[in-house]
Amino acid sequence: MEWLDALLLGILQGLAEYLPISSSGHLEIAHDLLNLNTSGADSLQFDVVLHVATVLSTIVVLWHEFSHLCTSFFTFKNDANTRLVWKILVSCIPVMFVGVFLKDEVEKLFGGNLIVVGTCLCITALLLAFAYFTRTRPIWSSRSSVVGANVGRDINFLDAFVIGCAQAVAVLPGLSRSGSTIATGILLGNKRDKLASFSFLMVIIPVLGAAVLDIYGSLTGKKAIGEVGLVPCVVGFLASFIVGCLACKWMINIVKKGGLIWFALYCIIVGLICLFVG
Repeated sequence: MEWLDALLLGILQGLAEYLPISSSGHLEIAHDLLNLNTSGADSLQFDVVLHVATVLSTIVVLWHEFSHLCTSFFTFKNDANTRLVWKILVSCIPVMFVGVFLKDEVEKLFGGNLIVVGTCLCITALLLAFAYFTRTRPIWSSRSSVVGANVGRDINFLDAFVIGCAQAVAVLPGLSRSGSTIATGILLGNKRDKLASFSFLMVIIPVLGAAVLDIYGSLTGKKAIGEVGLVPCVVGFLASFIVGCLACKWMINIVKKGGLIWFALYCIIVGLICLFVG
């Protein structure tokens, strides 16, 4: 992989991680368009590097909230911040299950399978459209839809687990993680002004955990070091981090304003193109 390819992939990851269009799906499309000859394992390792960069951009953008969560949790305060941390930990259970028991199966889906990417992008589009027209009305409620960033209820522990299940399913390339989790929260009737932050914060632990496991596996010889190269990894990391900082702020405002329908249209178009080409 050349540094220019890594730069383009980093920019793409920084945008697609926060916009509900699937970063993993777009990275797979980019790998195919750029004719990058990387195995599924190498591609996934490079993707982990890019995801770590966007996780760090999340921490930077949401530093005020993140620091308060850490302070409350590690000083054992019994307040709203500590309860939010526990909800985030609950949301991580499903994706940790997938990471432990289904990691090898997930890796097989990476490596340029545009049929899988196209199908998942179409599912993302349908989910976003359904969430948009449902607005903040819970799916079991018969009340009229009400539009507003602060309309709805706070995320409870059951909501956190259900949103976590959406995150676990979104490991599939083409199924947007942010789109799936935010749309699921909207369908549950949660407040939109809280959903974006929760969605971005809940990915920190799984991504950093995957990175630590990759590093540990490489150091102990249990996992081969990817052949992508150091320079492309550094370039991709920096590009993903810088663009991610900008996209994170942008997406939070989009969710508050309820503009997810445009991303649904984009995903269905790209998804159909992938199905046609694949």
